[in-house]
Amino acid sequence: MTYPMLRMPPEWHPQDWLWIGFPHDPVEWPGFLGAAQEQIAAFASAVAESGQEVRLIVRDEANAARAQALVSGAVKIEQRAYGDIWLRDTGPLVVAGPADVRVARRFGFNGWGGKYLMHGDQTIGAELAEDAGLAVTLSDWVLEGGALDTDGTGLVVTTEQCLLNPNRNPQHSRGEIELRLERDLGFERVLWLGDGLINDHTDGHVDNLARFVAPGVLAVPRANGSDDPNAGIYADAKARAEEFGLAVREVPSPGRVETDGRIEPASYMNFCITSKLVVVPTYGTVHDAEGVAAIAALFPDRDCVGVLADAVLAGGGSFHCASQQMPSA
Repeated sequence: MTYPMLRMPPEWHPQDWLWIGFPHDPVEWPGFLGAAQEQIAAFASAVAESGQEVRLIVRDEANAARAQALVSGAVKIEQRAYGDIWLRDTGPLVVAGPADVRVARRFGFNGWGGKYLMHGDQTIGAELAEDAGLAVTLSDWVLEGGALDTDGTGLVVTTEQCLLNPNRNPQHSRGEIELRLERDLGFERVLWLGDGLINDHTDGHVDNLARFVAPGVLAVPRANGSDDPNAGIYADAKARAEEFGLAVREVPSPGRVETDGRIEPASYMNFCITSKLVVVPTYGTVHDAEGVAAIAALFPDRDCVGVLADAVLAGGGSFHCASQQMPSA
C-alpha cells in the first residue's frame, strides 16, 4: 500500500509511549553491567514518573526480575528477543500523515557496518511495530535511527562519516541516499555534517553530535578545555549548520572523558526528548551541571533532568541511543 505525504515527526512531537532497551549482556558491559542496568532503570523511571508511558524491553525472565527490582512501578516491562539495547537503531522509525495515518519504516541493519551482529536486532523493530498495530514497510538500504535528526519541516541532519560510509550502502551515491531519505521518511532537505565524535563505534551518529531543538534551530557542542578531543569536529559542525542557514545553539561538552587512556564519545547531545521531560546523560565530570542547564534552557516547555550514564556509555551509547518513541497520531 502507498501512503502519500508521510513524514517522520520531530522528537518533541507528542508521544504515546517510549520504548527503552534494558542491558543484559555482560560481554557488552564487562564489569559495568549492573551499573548500566541501574542507570537505564533510573532513565526509564524518570520518564514514567513524568506521566508518559514507558515500555522497558527486557531479554528474559531473569532480566525482567532484575528490572522490576530497579524501576518505578509506573514502568511497563515487556519481554522480547533482541541483541543490543540500542532501539534508536533497531526499533521502528514511525512516519505520520493526514487522517491519523502512522506507518513504521524498517531498514536493513548490518550491526553498525558489520561490527556488532547480535541475534534479534534485525527483527525487534518489526516486532515492536506490529504489536503496536502499525503497518510495516521494509526499505532496500541500510539505515539506523541514530544517524538522523529532524526538525519536522522536511529537514534532516546527518553525517557523511555514517551515511556515506562504505560499510553501509557502498552502492549508493550521496544523491541516491538523499532520494531515499525523501522517499522513505519525507525528508526534502539534508544538512550534511562531517565526522561524528572520536571513537563512536556507530561511525559518527549525529545524535551524539548535533540535535534539533526547534524548527530551524540546531544544538551543537562547544569544546570544554584546551584538551577537548572533539574541538575541531564541533567547530566544523557549527560552521556547516550556519552556512546552511540554521540558528545554532551551543551546549558545553563534557570535555575530555577517558577510560584507561581511551577517549570516550561522551556527549550531552544524546539527550532524550519525551512529551513532558528531557533526560540528559551525565558522566561525572565537572561540566555536567552546566551541560544540563544549557539543554534545559532550550526546552522551556519541559522539565529537564540529568541522569548518570557513564556505565551505559561503557557499552557504546547513551539514553537517546537506548530508546525509541512512538509518536502520537
